[in-house]
Amino acid sequence: MGDVTFSELGLSAKLLRAVEALGYETPTPIQEQAIPVALTGKDVLGIAQTGTGKTASFTIPLIDRLERARARARMPRSLILAPTRELAAQVAEAFEQLGSNHKLQVALLIGGVSFDEQDRKLDRGADVLIATPGRMLDHFQRGKLLLTGVEILVIDEADRMLDMGFIPDIERICKLLPTKRQTLFFSATMPAEIQRLVQQFLKDPIRIEVAKPATAAKTITQRFCFCPEGEDWAKRDRLRELIRSQEALQNAIVFCNRKRDVAVLFKSLTKHGFNAGALHGDMDQTARMATLSAFRAGTISILAASDVAARGLDIPEVSHVFNFDVPLAADDYVHRIGRTGRAGREGYAATLVGPEDLKRILDIEKLTGEPPVWLGDVPDDDDFADASTKRGRRRSRRGRTGAEAEPQRASRSRGQGRATATSGTGSRSAAPADEAEGADGARKRRRRTRTQDSADQPVTPISPTSAREDAAELRGEARDQSRANRPKTSKPEQNAELAFAGNVPAFLQRPVRRPSKQAEHTD
Repeated sequence: MGDVTFSELGLSAKLLRAVEALGYETPTPIQEQAIPVALTGKDVLGIAQTGTGKTASFTIPLIDRLERARARARMPRSLILAPTRELAAQVAEAFEQLGSNHKLQVALLIGGVSFDEQDRKLDRGADVLIATPGRMLDHFQRGKLLLTGVEILVIDEADRMLDMGFIPDIERICKLLPTKRQTLFFSATMPAEIQRLVQQFLKDPIRIEVAKPATAAKTITQRFCFCPEGEDWAKRDRLRELIRSQEALQNAIVFCNRKRDVAVLFKSLTKHGFNAGALHGDMDQTARMATLSAFRAGTISILAASDVAARGLDIPEVSHVFNFDVPLAADDYVHRIGRTGRAGREGYAATLVGPEDLKRILDIEKLTGEPPVWLGDVPDDDDFADASTKRGRRRSRRGRTGAEAEPQRASRSRGQGRATATSGTGSRSAAPADEAEGADGARKRRRRTRTQDSADQPVTPISPTSAREDAAELRGEARDQSRANRPKTSKPEQNAELAFAGNVPAFLQRPVRRPSKQAEHTD
């Protein structure tokens, strides 16, 4: 399509003034094709890679269509579903900017925020309801929300919804909405489950595809760095070298696969003088938004993050992306590096690769259709052959953040203590404990490790509630409940008696008469 301006898309005068005030002159390809179709009321299936302007593709037509009429209490006129809190908050910000000349009421329902304030917004009436699936269903189940007045449904980042296990929630929500509605459906990829969802809930959608699914922008320079040692201390050292070698680096996001590794990397970066911040799913919502705001404002130049920041977030002018870990899925690689090179800008992405990660590199090459370009050492055929026989990643030194001269530390006994790392929000990550603490301690440690590992891996949710979004808070509540159920004994010797009594035969467990305090004084 040719060069088209926003004035040619059929928008109202007030909306055009808001668009021009934000400095937008020409629409992106997805905006150019999706906005006119959405204005007609037809269903839209938009397929475009991240960073192509999908948010404005549905924000602009929604504002134009909702300009007339008035919202009623607890009955939103439109519903936008986003997979993460950050993405939902970003969509709400876009509505505030583009709807500056309109009097639309916007309500944001996300976890980590008080229900009371959200209830008040719903009671006032919302033209636009922006929510994560779990928190929205919580409000519905509490009787605070009616969905019979929804005229337009938007599902953003549908493939990310699939990854996070929200598809059952999406199906339930769609069944609660009026059948006569407009649906705008956006996704970067179209796996079979997403295609089934489209066939079930969209009516004769207009398919708009502006880029091959799961392909990286051509403006991104991609490089891979082979780390033969494969240990985290060596990778952290190599990462610092890469960051310092980039003369054009303005800001950067460094991705880790696991939340606890984000805390370790954050501490390492700050220790070596980098202006860094941390972002992961166990942080409370206030801290997450504060960190993102600081990164956008330039107060933080390097952001260590888990995949909670990998999709949908509009962080403009990110110059570099570094993958400290090779992502577990090839699709996630595309979404991660898509944080840079947005809207036609130049970007740079570098990925650290251990020997056991080489099989995933082959998957990425197959998906993107581009052979990897290596910095420094190049893995040979034997390295790739060995990678196919290895199980998982070696983590024998995971979590250590010392002076990075780790070969000397390898000889130290793990029984000398635990090394802990603290992120900017107070979350902690511990190294393996003393192996000499006995069988009970070993069982507790294995149980704790399994719990942490399962928390770091994406799982399919059992129930459609926002508990998935507040996992850290629930863990805290469970911990408090466990403490409340403990035997309330004040003296150490009483605890010892309780523990000993469990191993004594019943016929020997007889009450022991002790002299009273008064008798002791008289003697």
